[in-house]
Amino acid sequence: MKLYEVKTLQIQAIKVIRFARFCDHRGYFTEHYRKSDFENHAEMAFMKDVEFVQCNESYSKKDTVRGLHFQWNPYMGKLARTLTGRMIDMALDIRKGSPTFGKIILCDMPADHKADYAEWIWVPPGFAHGYLFTEDTMIEYFCSGEYNPDCEAGISSLAGDIDWTVCDAGLKRLFDSIAPSTSLISHKDKNGLSVNEWNRDERSNNFVYGRL
Repeated sequence: MKLYEVKTLQIQAIKVIRFARFCDHRGYFTEHYRKSDFENHAEMAFMKDVEFVQCNESYSKKDTVRGLHFQWNPYMGKLARTLTGRMIDMALDIRKGSPTFGKIILCDMPADHKADYAEWIWVPPGFAHGYLFTEDTMIEYFCSGEYNPDCEAGISSLAGDIDWTVCDAGLKRLFDSIAPSTSLISHKDKNGLSVNEWNRDERSNNFVYGRL
C-alpha cells in the first residue's frame, strides 16, 4: 500500500488517508488496505491498535441522509471510502469533556476513477457518524467492533443544538439544501436524540474524553 498523505480534519481525531492508484491506459490498480502499513507507517500511529472485525457495503440513492449513529460494548470506529458516487461524511463529537463536544464536521469524499489516488476517512469511537449522498452512491467501510443492536443510539443530524461552527460553510449549505426536505431519511434517524438529550442520558457516560 502506497500512502500519499494523512490529513487531520477540523476535529483532530478524524483523519483522511490518501493512498495511491497505479494508472495506465487500461484503468488502475490499487492496494487500498495493508495491515502492516496501518500498524507501522510513521504517519499512522493513531491506527496502531485498531483491529477491524467487520466490513460493510452500502448503496444509497441521491439525497439520502443516514445517521448520526454510534455504539458501545463494543465501541465501533469506522474506516470508510466511496466506491461510486459522492459521499459527504458527517462526524459529531459526543465525547463528554471534549473541547469539541457537540461540534460536527462534514468531509467531501467523491469517487473519481480517473484520479491517481483514493481516500479513506477514519472516524474513531466517540463520534456519532453519518452520511449525506448527493448522487447515487456505493460506499465500503471497515468496523473496529461488531454491530450490537442492544448498545446503539443515534442523534438526529437535524437537531437544533448541533454546533456547526467548525464545519466547512459550503458543505453546511449543501446539507441545508437537502437534509431538511428529503424523504430519503429513516424515521429513526430523523427523530433521533438532540445533543443535550444525549448528554443527559446515563448511557452517554460510556463516551468520556480521554478514556476511549
